[in-house]
Amino acid sequence: MKEVQTSNSALLVRPASFGFHAEAAASNAFASDAGDADLGKQVLREFDGLAARLTYAGVEVLVMEDRPKPRKPDAIFPNNWVSFHGDGTIVLYPMATKARRPERDVEALKAVLASAGFDVARTVDLSFHEKSGHYLEGTGSLILDRSERRAFANLSPRTDAQVIADFDDRLDYSTLVFDAHDRTGKAIYHTNVLLSLGTSFAVLCGDAVPEESRTVLVDEIEASGRTVIQVDFDQLKQFACNIIELKGAGGDPVIALSSTALDSFQPNQLRTLEKFGGLIDAPIPTIEAVGGGSVRCMIADIHLPRAVSRGS
Repeated sequence: MKEVQTSNSALLVRPASFGFHAEAAASNAFASDAGDADLGKQVLREFDGLAARLTYAGVEVLVMEDRPKPRKPDAIFPNNWVSFHGDGTIVLYPMATKARRPERDVEALKAVLASAGFDVARTVDLSFHEKSGHYLEGTGSLILDRSERRAFANLSPRTDAQVIADFDDRLDYSTLVFDAHDRTGKAIYHTNVLLSLGTSFAVLCGDAVPEESRTVLVDEIEASGRTVIQVDFDQLKQFACNIIELKGAGGDPVIALSSTALDSFQPNQLRTLEKFGGLIDAPIPTIEAVGGGSVRCMIADIHLPRAVSRGS
């Protein structure tokens, strides 16, 4: 049975010590040091606002509380260290910076999942690749076409071909690998900055991909029946591609994105996007400016089966 592309359930991590992470910012051109003493309170307001908007739209939101120690400035972005799959598999990923590795709090994660009735059948732990300096940061690095067991990934210091091959082997996926760069020629650190896949649409910054690879990428996405919405570098910088389709009330599709991303779309692009789901936007300017990630990075979509009660 094919896995569906979207889920009604989302894991978010409420941060205890959000802040600028200089080591991560070396490969993330979106992050900057705000130097704001009230940063923590503002970030929690933004986080709670997004969680509330998702819940109101009918998305089941599971919140995992970050632990204050050790300090984890990027804990708000769980999609980089875990992904959930329809056969009951959870995958743990190798992280490029040491400060992020304690985010993989598997004990706390499984407690949150169990409390919501999700069944974990197996755990695939790829984190050992860190020892040899090879990284793959979850659905930041991998854009999954779940029904076709196909993925898309641009290579970068955080997305390594060797780990992709291991992921493909263990999860029975095949991944189309390509290069992508920003205007300065720097490798784009995560694929979900330039590409998102919904059930019937994709948002892509094709300008970031060399022409020969871009043609292959667009042709394959369109061959899957998806409408491709092309955005430019300015829209990429405003997180237009860092969006995610989920299921809201009654199973209807909804598309979660930041207010910054929403405002970046041209009217004709917005009309096209709205054909594929109701738009849920939330203002998260501090998270975007300091953390360098947006709504997609904050959501680990849960595709696990529900546990079957012994009495049923």
